[in-house]
Amino acid sequence: MDNNQKKDLFSRAYVKAIAAQLGFRSSIPDVDDDSVDLILQGKGFTSGIRNPQIEVQLKCTAQDNGGDENFKFVLPIKNYNDLRGDGLLCPRYLFVLVVPENVQDWMLHENTHTTIMHCCYWISLMDSPDTSNRTNITIDIPRKNLLTAGSLLSLMELASVRGAA
Repeated sequence: MDNNQKKDLFSRAYVKAIAAQLGFRSSIPDVDDDSVDLILQGKGFTSGIRNPQIEVQLKCTAQDNGGDENFKFVLPIKNYNDLRGDGLLCPRYLFVLVVPENVQDWMLHENTHTTIMHCCYWISLMDSPDTSNRTNITIDIPRKNLLTAGSLLSLMELASVRGAA
């Protein structure tokens, strides 16, 4: 298996682990032709939609570009266009997992715990403008948009009231 396939599997496992911690269901679409790699669904929300869901485009990179405030990521224009706009049934997000270059460094195993290296960021491109770019676009993802159980819960809570971040 090449490193890109490993990155795909690792990013999916990373997000599914956070979703499992929250009790969210996850599913993988039969076909990825609309820039949706993973669907996450909550259950039992009390305001608005009882079982809200969000759709996620997953990316994984060993390139940690940008500064302290923002992480820069080059996104294919097809993904950019599929993720932006408001004519969607549920909110869509881009999740970008940043990992070390060496696959062996992605996880550190100890007797009492396992550490996953490094971290994942999220962004909504819903309000992003049209672009004349033909192949890709560089987007800035705020480093404060760290994907955690708390931030994923907040995204799902927003979806339960028909909102998006």
